[in-house]
Amino acid sequence: MAGRRSADLFGLSMGAGLAAAVFALLTLGERRRPLRRAVEPKARRLRRNLAIAAAAAAVVQVADRPLTSRLSALVARRRIGLVHAVRLPGWARDALAFLLLDYTLWGWHVALHRSEPLWRLHAVHHSDLDLDVSTAVRFHPGEMLASVPWRLAQVALIGAGPRALGWWQSALFLSVLFHHSNLRLPLQLERALALVFVTPRQHGIHHSVVPEETDSNWSSLLNVWDRVHGTLRMDVPQEAITIGLPEGENRSRSVPEMLQMPIEDTAG
Repeated sequence: MAGRRSADLFGLSMGAGLAAAVFALLTLGERRRPLRRAVEPKARRLRRNLAIAAAAAAVVQVADRPLTSRLSALVARRRIGLVHAVRLPGWARDALAFLLLDYTLWGWHVALHRSEPLWRLHAVHHSDLDLDVSTAVRFHPGEMLASVPWRLAQVALIGAGPRALGWWQSALFLSVLFHHSNLRLPLQLERALALVFVTPRQHGIHHSVVPEETDSNWSSLLNVWDRVHGTLRMDVPQEAITIGLPEGENRSRSVPEMLQMPIEDTAG
């Protein structure tokens, strides 16, 4: 048991170190090759976004990871879920689970926009007036808590074991950092990446104040899901995009104001 805990702590620290390194490299790239012109001072936004991210990360560590990790081990041990319904080699089962986790996350993202209670939580993420790597961690802690039942259902119904779940979570987090970044990639490189993955130009369209543009590019890692559903858009120039919430709601917010956003319209 002690050895397993040590291994878990080592894996957690290695993952945190990799995430911090990617965050720093993307931030440096944004300064050298920005994709969109900034609206607010970078340092002030970074402080606010990291503060809200710390609260969200605490919820994930307390309410999400312990439950999903235990459930993942359970479904693997008892062979519960869709990927165990047919006889497959271990690698194929993990690959299928990886794909199904990513597809069902697409569905969750759509639900965040379509359901009024969920949108009140998710709007904190979209309320950033700029889009960069710090926006990737700007999520209301309530949204992280609301996602726990969905994540548990994903793991149980799909039958995602610890290996597939770990691979997907790691790849997803790095992808979220990347496609939220304000990094201007060479156009040919981005076009090549966009054949499979979500890229900064794609996700910039999703963060537009224009509802028809927001209602596109729902994918978080593999963009095949938007291709299948006909919701992939690549036709909006970055210079034409205004980042944030629709007109009338688009303003700078402090950390306390962000935390109050889900209830501010119903207060009093």
